[in-house]
Amino acid sequence: MARTKVSSKISNIDRDHSINKVDKILQGAMQEFLENGYAGTSMDKVAAAAGVSKATVYSYFKDKEALFKALMEQRTRQKFQSVLGKQPLEGEPKMILRYLATKGLEQMTQDKEHRALMRVIIGESGRFPKLAQVCVLYMMKPMFDTLSHYLSKHPELNLPDPEAAARIFLGSLVHFYITQEVLHGKHILPMANERFIDSLVDLVLSHS
Repeated sequence: MARTKVSSKISNIDRDHSINKVDKILQGAMQEFLENGYAGTSMDKVAAAAGVSKATVYSYFKDKEALFKALMEQRTRQKFQSVLGKQPLEGEPKMILRYLATKGLEQMTQDKEHRALMRVIIGESGRFPKLAQVCVLYMMKPMFDTLSHYLSKHPELNLPDPEAAARIFLGSLVHFYITQEVLHGKHILPMANERFIDSLVDLVLSHS
């Protein structure tokens, strides 16, 4: 019995140590991707930034693409939980839509790393299309699936196509954010977040 407890403690320590190593590598990868872009980042640079050996990086990630994918998964999970939590979307549509729009814009606008990462992805998507696809798969699709499912459960909204409505809602948010923040356009096309959100929510609710 005592030997089992000791083995369990050792296993937990090893797992925690492994998680810490992965976190350090992902932090180093983020630093390098933002400073040097995707093309200019190497596994050697990531290892140096993370303070681990190159062999250690390769023991967790087979190549740079796998590393970038893991980074996107981690950040998406954090963003998703910060906006939606761990529970399904529940509540009156006007309240939920306003919350999603407000919280989503707030999270994206206040996160300077996210803004810089989006510039890297957009700038290098031509040479590295899989880079952009990873962004769509891990950053956009989970939110789209969640909102689409929520809208489909509310027939009182009278939406002809809940999936298309979810795409329009989230696409408008992303376009507003990219235009205002990522592409430095808020002084060219100025608009208060509240005004945009009010109109967007009213647009989706206009059929009800």
